[in-house]
Amino acid sequence: MIERIISGGQTGADRAALDFAIKVDLPHGGWVPKGRLAEDGTTPARYHLTEMPTKSYPKRTEKNVFDSDGTLIVSHGKLKGGSQYTMDMAIMHSKPWLHIDLNETTVLEAAQQVIDWLLNNRIETLNVAGPRESKDPMIYRAVYDLLQTVYYIAISEENVVALRGTGMPKTVDEAVQRLIANVPLKVKSEMAKMEESELIDLHFSFGAFIRNQFGLWSGNEDLLNDCRKVSGNPTLHPDDASTEIIRSLWKRLSKTHQLRVVK
Repeated sequence: MIERIISGGQTGADRAALDFAIKVDLPHGGWVPKGRLAEDGTTPARYHLTEMPTKSYPKRTEKNVFDSDGTLIVSHGKLKGGSQYTMDMAIMHSKPWLHIDLNETTVLEAAQQVIDWLLNNRIETLNVAGPRESKDPMIYRAVYDLLQTVYYIAISEENVVALRGTGMPKTVDEAVQRLIANVPLKVKSEMAKMEESELIDLHFSFGAFIRNQFGLWSGNEDLLNDCRKVSGNPTLHPDDASTEIIRSLWKRLSKTHQLRVVK
């Protein structure tokens, strides 16, 4: 699936994609206008981007489209301005593209759509585009959350057979042991480095996978009741039960120094 993420370095959608790539240790890059031009001045040096010989935003956009295997464009509403131009360039160069309008779909539905598109088009270098922050102050968080959901669902789905083949866990501890045995080391390492306050970010991605695979949505009362016992909340909703499992998994992983430092 995705082996590299590129973008134009602009505020908003572009930087959300780059920050996500950095967070999960994916190689990143892309072309930026001469002088690393951006609406807030210059694109920060922490992003490994290459300057164009021109200050033209459209030229930079076209170059990123051309150098990628496919372009994901995320918005709240219809495309316009630079986002519309990005789609036009993808069409002109016969490059795969996908527009996700988050006003028309949920993050989970969008994530599955993105995963299917990535697989069907064999996307390895992904160009991510969308509005700049001044045009949509919410787009940074939206794009980051979408990419994170895509990432965790995709990794989790690689382990569905192993999880299903062992039956349903009846306790939080059993669920944690099952996850430790099946979840890739890279995911466990990343979770171990997270702050407890960041765990909520996994609710729509890894949490959804847990709720589905461990039957929290389909009658696994033993596990649900143990989650309620662990949380101290006798009316804990199944959606929130996965949070208790994630928290318990995180506590276990955070004690293992080796997992915190593995790249």
